[in-house]
Amino acid sequence: MSTASTERGLVWDLPTRIFHWLLAGSFAVAFITAEAEPWRALHVLSGYTAIGLVVFRLLWGVLGTRYARFSGFSFAPSKVAAYLKSLLAFRPQHYAGHNPAGSWAVIALLALIAASGATGWAVFNEVGPEWLEVLHEGLANAALALVVVHVLAVIASSWLHRENLVRAMIDGRKALHERPAAGGPRRVVALALVAALLAFWGGWIPAPGLQREPGWAALKSITPAAVARQTERAVHARRDARQDDD
Repeated sequence: MSTASTERGLVWDLPTRIFHWLLAGSFAVAFITAEAEPWRALHVLSGYTAIGLVVFRLLWGVLGTRYARFSGFSFAPSKVAAYLKSLLAFRPQHYAGHNPAGSWAVIALLALIAASGATGWAVFNEVGPEWLEVLHEGLANAALALVVVHVLAVIASSWLHRENLVRAMIDGRKALHERPAAGGPRRVVALALVAALLAFWGGWIPAPGLQREPGWAALKSITPAAVARQTERAVHARRDARQDDD
């Protein structure tokens, strides 16, 4: 196994770290609230947030620091195979940024969330055929499956590399193994990203379909009474389903 005895340096800049955790949070909230009608506005706002974060990541993949740029990713099938082989041999190759398998996972997750968000927008705004709703759910489930694989891979890689990869995505620092550090934390870009999201959730940037009650105002429909009605409908639906089965 490799060790983390070499000098640690900045790999993940601040915008990349903020993007990572906000995308995880917005996707989780959107997925959890998908089937609850009273929480529909929260589901929609979280979905739009995820879309906006994906757009930002695509731009940052071109304009960002060394390890955030897509040009630094390793996509060659031979490198992916070599990296996976090194994991199976318990002698993992070290990459300061994304490893080859992780590079493909990033692109796949961005594509799935973007597609899920686009179909969700179409369903919410009643644009396109009805089967888009089924596709939307399928894409969200596929994204969740990839997230689970990602979490398991982080746990396994942290053990194999003897390096806490979760901490690295918090403080941005990893073992460099004689590779150069990222260009800097880019605090101004991070501040602009957070400001844009606050403006969106504050209602200054309207969400398509929620123009009359943008941002937090759209969440007024989430009341105890509405949640209780939704719960009662769900109980009745399950009861009816059991009766049909009988």
